[in-house]
Amino acid sequence: MPSAIADRAIIPSASVEERIKVRSRLTNGAAVLRSTAPSLLSVVTEAVHKKTPLYDEHMRLGAKMVPFAGWLMPVQYTSIVEEHQAVRNNVGVFDISHMGQFIVDGADARDWLNSMLTNNVEKLDVRMGQYTFLLNDRGGIIDDLIVYRIDEQKYLLVVNAACADEDFAWLQDHLTQGRSCILTSRSKNFGAVAIQGPQTMALFNALFGKHNELPARNHIVDVPFNTTSVSVARTGYTGEDGIEVFFAVSDAVRFWSAALEQGKPFGIKPCGLGARDTLRLEMCYPLNGSDLSPERNPIEAGLGFFVDLDKSEFVGRDALVKTKESAPRERLVPFRMKEKGPPPRPHYAVFRNGERIGEVTSGTLSPSLNWGIGMAYVSSAHAKIGTEIDIEIRAQKFPASVEKKPLYRKPAS
Repeated sequence: MPSAIADRAIIPSASVEERIKVRSRLTNGAAVLRSTAPSLLSVVTEAVHKKTPLYDEHMRLGAKMVPFAGWLMPVQYTSIVEEHQAVRNNVGVFDISHMGQFIVDGADARDWLNSMLTNNVEKLDVRMGQYTFLLNDRGGIIDDLIVYRIDEQKYLLVVNAACADEDFAWLQDHLTQGRSCILTSRSKNFGAVAIQGPQTMALFNALFGKHNELPARNHIVDVPFNTTSVSVARTGYTGEDGIEVFFAVSDAVRFWSAALEQGKPFGIKPCGLGARDTLRLEMCYPLNGSDLSPERNPIEAGLGFFVDLDKSEFVGRDALVKTKESAPRERLVPFRMKEKGPPPRPHYAVFRNGERIGEVTSGTLSPSLNWGIGMAYVSSAHAKIGTEIDIEIRAQKFPASVEKKPLYRKPAS
C-alpha cells in the first residue's frame, strides 16, 4: 500500500479520502511478491523505502528483503514453510516496527475515539485492548487496528503501516476544536516485535523472569527489561498464543537479540512477511488492502462482531445500519480447494454452476493443511458454508467449497 508520500506524488492537492482511494487502487493492482507470498499485495513501488531499526539485523541474518508498504521488510529468512511451522510448533519472532503507533490523550479521548471507531471504547478498562475499524463516511474500511487503553485518559492505537499516514490525517481532520484531546504519533520513536507460538510463555519467562506475569488475552502491561521497560500486549495475528512487545527505537536491537538468544532452547526462528501471510490466512484473519478496503465494510467482511451499532454515533454508522437492514450484496468467505493443484491467488474469479459469483482476495497453499485455501467476496446467495464453488486458475476451473472459520484448527492435545 502506498504511503501518503506516494499518494501526494500522484495527486499533490488531494484530500485525505482521495489519497486513501488511490492507495486502495494501487494496492489492488500490485503484483510484487506474487512468487513468494501473493496475498501480500499491499506493497508499494517507491524510489525510497524506509527501514525499521532492525534492518541491519535482518541483513545480518540473511533475510530476503522486499519493499512492503513503503518499507524494506524481510519476506523470509530460510523458507516460508519452515518459519510457518516454527510458529505453529514452537515460537517465532516478527519485526512489526513498520506499524504505526499513535497516542490519544486527554479528558475527551474516550468519547472522541468512540465517535471515530466501530467498537465500543467505553468497554475498555485500563490495560485492555480491542480490535476495531476506522471507517470512511460510506462505512468503507480505511484501516483495521487495535486500540489499547494504557492509562485513565490515554490510548495507544496500533495501525497498519501502509495506512499510518492516512489514518493520522483522517483522525486529525476529525479532531474538532474545543475537545480536550491530543493526537500524536510516536511511530518514528518506537519499534515493536510480535512473538508467536506455543512456546511464547516459556520465552516470556526467560526474557522477563517468572515473577512477571504474562498479561491476560487482549491486555497490555509494562514490564522491566534491562535498565528500561517495554510494553507487552497479548494479542496476535497467527492463531497461536503470542505477544507484541513495544519499545523505544534505541532498545530495538537489544530486545531482538535477547529474544533470539533466550529463545534458542525453544526452537525460535525469525519470521518474515511470507509466514505471517500463510499463518493469518489459515485463521481467516483479513489483510487490509486485500480482504479489507475503503470499498468494503465490516459487515460484508463478516466482522460485524467488532461493530457496536448500539452506539448512537460514529463515522460510517449510518451506512452500516443500511447494510445490515438490507443485507450485504456480497460477503467475504473462506474456502478450501477440493483437489491438489495450483494454489488460488488474489483476483482469481469464483464461479458457481458456470456463473461468476465473486473474486478471490487472498489465497495460498496452506503449510499446515497442505491444501490450497483462500478468502473471496461472493454473492450473499452463495456464501453459505458447504457451498460448492469453482476457482478459475489459468483459464481452468478447480473445485472448492465455502468453509467455516477458521480453516486451521490446532489438533487436540
